[in-house]
Amino acid sequence: MYRLPAVVRRSALLVPVGAATALARAAWDVPAALGARPAGARLDRMLASPRFRDGAFHNEVPAGIAAASSGPGILREMVRGKEIRRPRGPVPLMAPDASELAAPPADGLRVTWLGHATALVEIEGRRVLFDPVWSERVSPSQAVGPRRLHPVPLALEDLPPLDAIVISHDHYDHLDMRTIRRLAASQPSSPFVLPLGVGAHLERWGVPAGRIVELDWEERATVAGLELIATAARHFSGRRRPAENSTLWASWVVAGPNRRVFYTGDSGFFDGYARIGAEHGPFDLTLVQVGAYSPYWPDIHMTPEEGIATHLAVRGGLLVPVHWATFNLALHSWSEPVERVLADAADRGVRVAVPRPGQLLDVDALPEPDTWWRTVA
Repeated sequence: MYRLPAVVRRSALLVPVGAATALARAAWDVPAALGARPAGARLDRMLASPRFRDGAFHNEVPAGIAAASSGPGILREMVRGKEIRRPRGPVPLMAPDASELAAPPADGLRVTWLGHATALVEIEGRRVLFDPVWSERVSPSQAVGPRRLHPVPLALEDLPPLDAIVISHDHYDHLDMRTIRRLAASQPSSPFVLPLGVGAHLERWGVPAGRIVELDWEERATVAGLELIATAARHFSGRRRPAENSTLWASWVVAGPNRRVFYTGDSGFFDGYARIGAEHGPFDLTLVQVGAYSPYWPDIHMTPEEGIATHLAVRGGLLVPVHWATFNLALHSWSEPVERVLADAADRGVRVAVPRPGQLLDVDALPEPDTWWRTVA
């Protein structure tokens, strides 16, 4: 029998009956949200991967999370730290224009950042959605866990038809069960393109196996005339416990006939980016993780300066920073990632655009710079 997590059980004792009922309802989905372990033909494919050994996937260069001795330091900084980890007011959003989204330019490249790591890329008339998360919390339970700092600027049901839904790895802030179930229903013809093993979670959530495409690093799939290539990243995975590494993580190349996009997913900086740039670049657009970094976990999330170095290594044109502003997942101030990105980009001659969540950004016709985050930082 499944036993509710201790934090949910304790919470239920401290609230009125109605709220306790809501907590119990929120906990009902927890077993399913934890996902499923790969088995059968899926596990056979994993066992054949050069990255899989001793029952887990491995980075090219070992990477870890916070060392055991750093725990007290993290707790001390969480309590005593002076960082301003949330915006002081409502984040200024922009609702994407439905008529514009309905007709992506046949030879153009646009991106709509919807917050955190969720981004809609329109490339040469096709649409790719990265790491969709529409839930209020990034957690197996909607009763506990990091909560949104701003709403999603576009209703999931208002998304235009998607040609592919791409996932970088199985952490809750990138792979959300509730969102996946809704997308499976509202986008009935869109394939889900994933790193090895992640499809086990989706199958448990009711996504048909025929809609799931799983790739190892440097494997590729052709979808609606686009080439989707899983490329290396330096991270980890796990929904039941940290660093379980039972599924693969990846960065992604999206290549049309003439335009190219690179998405880092979550990753620490590593020399594999130069190889990605040499083999798959140059890129018209890079979507680079720049937030949720810390000296306590330097190997698995990039600092803003490392994000700039990544953009240069893969031979990027325009950089759009992602993985910041939406959830409080680290110890730095809310707006620090983008300020550091802009400072280092200016020193190194890198083109950066920082759209508001929901703003449709045409890579070939950029608007005037807008420091919108400073109004609420």
